[in-house]
Amino acid sequence: MLSLPQRVEDSILTRRLLSPGQSALVAVSGGLDSTVLLHVLHQLAKKHSWPLTVAHFNHCLRGRSSDADERFVRTRAKALKLPCIVENANVRQFARQNKLSMEMAARKLRQDFLARAARLRGIHSIALAHHSDDQVELLFLRLLRGAGSEGLGGMKWMNRSPVDRSIHLIRPLLDVSKEDLRAFACKEKIRFREDASNAAPDIMRNRIRHELLPLLQRHYQPALSKTTQRLMEILRSDSEFITQQAEDWLQKGKPAFDSLAVALQRRILQLQLHQKGWAVDFDLIERLRKASDLPVSLTSDLGVQRNSHGRVGIRERSPAEFNPNRILLALNAQRGKQSFDGLDVRWEMGAARRFKMPIEPKPGRELFDADKIGRVVVLRHWQPGDRFQPIGMSARVKLQDLFTNQKIPRHKRNQLAIASTAAGDLFWVEGLRMSEQFKLDKQSVRTLKWIWRRD
Repeated sequence: MLSLPQRVEDSILTRRLLSPGQSALVAVSGGLDSTVLLHVLHQLAKKHSWPLTVAHFNHCLRGRSSDADERFVRTRAKALKLPCIVENANVRQFARQNKLSMEMAARKLRQDFLARAARLRGIHSIALAHHSDDQVELLFLRLLRGAGSEGLGGMKWMNRSPVDRSIHLIRPLLDVSKEDLRAFACKEKIRFREDASNAAPDIMRNRIRHELLPLLQRHYQPALSKTTQRLMEILRSDSEFITQQAEDWLQKGKPAFDSLAVALQRRILQLQLHQKGWAVDFDLIERLRKASDLPVSLTSDLGVQRNSHGRVGIRERSPAEFNPNRILLALNAQRGKQSFDGLDVRWEMGAARRFKMPIEPKPGRELFDADKIGRVVVLRHWQPGDRFQPIGMSARVKLQDLFTNQKIPRHKRNQLAIASTAAGDLFWVEGLRMSEQFKLDKQSVRTLKWIWRRD
C-alpha cells in the first residue's frame, strides 16, 4: 500500500501538476490539511527540485487565535528552512465596505494575496490543501444553492487563478481523505492548529459536514464519499465537453442557435455573460434563451438581450425606458408558483367562505375574487397608458400618477411587477393597494390567494 507522500507524488506526476524544477507557493493556514500538505511537499521537493515558498494570510477574524496561527506558520516555515510570505487584512471591514458576506470577503482577499505573493516570487503554481472530504461537502453545498453541472462538478486538480490567469491553482490532495491526513499527522508527529470556526453551526458548510453527511452515511449510503466523487467526475467531464462545444460554436456561429440542444444554448449564453463580467443565474439564462431581442433587466440602468444569432449584448437603459418583459400564468391548478424578474409569486385557490369580511391586509399577501380574474394572468411591468383602481377609489387613475403620489423613484417604477387579467385589467401592482374591481365580496365563491416576495 502506498504511503501518503507516494500517493501525492503519483497524483502530481500523472496529472502534471508540477514539472521537475518548478517552483510552488504553498498556501498554509496552520490547520491540519495545509500543514500536512506542506510537510508532504517538503519531503518530495528535494527529489524533484521543487523550490517551495510558504504563504499565510491572516484574516484577523479570531483575535489572538489568528495571530497564533500566523506565528505557528512562520515557525514551521523556519524549521523547514523555507521562505515565508505573510499578510493580514481586516476582513470584517472589507466585507462591510463592499457589501459582501464574511466568507466571500475572506475568499476575495485571500485569492488576491496568494496571486500577489506568487507574482512577487515569480511563481506560477499555488498549492492548495483541498481534499476529498472538501469535494463531497462542496457538492452538497452547491446542490442546496441550485448550482448546475459546472458547479456540481466540484474543484479541479488544476485551474487558473481567478485573479491572474498566468497562475495555476493545484490541489495535490484531492483524492486524499481527511482521515488519511489526520493519520499521517499522527504517525509523523506533525503539529497543527485547530480552528474553532470549523465547528460553528451558523456556517452552512459546517452543518453539512457535521449533520447532513453523517446522517446520509449512517442511514442511506455508507460509501457516500466514493459515490459522490464518482458523480462529480461524471458531471465535470460532461460540463467540460459542453463548454468546449460552446466555445467552438462561439468561434464559428454554426449551426443556427435555435437548432442547438438546450444544454448547449445555456452554456453559450453563460460563457458570453461571464466574459462580460456578469454573474448569472438560471432565470436570467432562461429568459435570454427563450426569447431573442427581448431586453432583460440587469440593474435599473443596464439591460441585456440576445439576438436571433445567439449573441448577447449589454446596453445602458434610460431611466424612462419601459421594460417589455411579460409572462402568462395559467391558473388551472389549485396552487402554483412562478419567478419573474427577481419576484417570486405563489398562488392558491380556495373557498371564499373560509375568510371573514373585511379581510385583514398582510404584507406580501392579497386575496382576490378568483372568478373575476379568470384563468389567465399576465405578469408584466408598467407600460404607457396603464390605469389602475386601488381599493377604496371610485374610478381608475393613471398608474404614473399613483407612482408619483406614492413617491416611488422613476428608476424603480420600471422594476415593479404588475398583474392583469387576460383582458388587460390590472388587479395588482407591487407596492400598491389591491384593485377595487377584484376584491372579495358577499357574492364571491372562490378566492385567489396571491403571495409574493422579492429577492
